[in-house]
Amino acid sequence: MRTTWTLTKNRIRLALRNRAFIFFSLVMPLAFLFLYASVFAKGEPRMVGYMMAAVLALTVMGSFWGLSIQLVMFREQGILRRFRLAPVGPGAMLASSMLSNYFLTLPTVVLELALAKWIYKVPSFGNLWGVLVLVTLGTVAFAALGLIVASVTNTMQETQVINNAIWFVFLFLSGATIPLPFLPAWIQSVAVFLPATYLVTGLQEVMLRAASLWEVGAEVLALAGGTVFAFFIAKNLFRWEPEEKVTRRAKAWAVATVIPFLLLGVWESANGKLRKDARFNLDSVQRSAQPPNPTR
Repeated sequence: MRTTWTLTKNRIRLALRNRAFIFFSLVMPLAFLFLYASVFAKGEPRMVGYMMAAVLALTVMGSFWGLSIQLVMFREQGILRRFRLAPVGPGAMLASSMLSNYFLTLPTVVLELALAKWIYKVPSFGNLWGVLVLVTLGTVAFAALGLIVASVTNTMQETQVINNAIWFVFLFLSGATIPLPFLPAWIQSVAVFLPATYLVTGLQEVMLRAASLWEVGAEVLALAGGTVFAFFIAKNLFRWEPEEKVTRRAKAWAVATVIPFLLLGVWESANGKLRKDARFNLDSVQRSAQPPNPTR
């Protein structure tokens, strides 16, 4: 545990010295906030509150991209080899990556909520405890998924190609960019198998309806179960040396990461609660944002 905490503090210090990290972890999320709030929501407080779920989800999902690139870069430059000589185990190395990323993501989330409150006058963020839990689970879940990508790729170029493909799916098919009810029915059917969908809809529920964690149990289960499963797989696939190549068995283990979301997707396809909740939240916000009819 002490090793993990020491590594976490060192990773935080290194990240704060990196200008690229500051840009992607702070500047870009704030740019998304102002884009969604000013352009898409047109500054209307209730619509901004609705869009905040997507804004926070995009901030949290950045964990997926950043950690996979960082781990591959460390392996290619021989940095991981030095940690191995310390000696440091794969579990401590991966856990410190996830923890440092979480501690660096949380201030951005708090700043986004504060700006939405001060600038756009969002009346309420609902169940803030639920927001914190979902942000925490989402950050570690997508970090773990990113670490799996880093474990099964051999070069930075290969990592970027896979990241782009997966990121595109998360971005456009989960409701993070276009509200889920606006998407075609067949895309909604696919969306229930994506971890990003559970993060977006869970945040909408706790922020708009002040739902309890019990009421978003499916979303919490999806993210928590996915985190545990993905971390276990990433730990077993971890490679210290760039010369170590990925076996077919390792790639099969990586594909097995989708199992928790596959099972929940099958359940959701039969139940339909997630899609109904997404439609209800959008309709209620649109009704409240409409100006009242003038009285005669």
